Amino acid sequence: MPPKAGPTAPDAVFKALGSPARLILVRTLIAGECCVCDLVEACGLGWSTTSKHLDVLREAGVVSSDKRGQKIFYRLELDCVGHFIDCLDKARGPRSEKRVACDCA
Repeated sequence: MPPKAGPTAPDAVFKALGSPARLILVRTLIAGECCVCDLVEACGLGWSTTSKHLDVLREAGVVSSDKRGQKIFYRLELDCVGHFIDCLDKARGPRSEKRVACDCA
């Protein structure tokens, strides 16, 4: 029987990353913590849509948030997600016959 899906379960994380908008949000958070207003601007979507995407990422355990006064700040909780995206970015490019080695170790 496969392990139960839950926060930070690989299937939940991959599903949460399956949206281009959510990838933009994660890429933005790789650089550091951001206010939700900056994330709305980064993904170019409305507040409600951005909030829904952030909820999916939070439920999967990819990001966390805290409220400071009137603002909500988000941060990447799984550093491995940022490393994985960076590794995939480096592996993109011309196909070669050799396996592309990454430096994720």
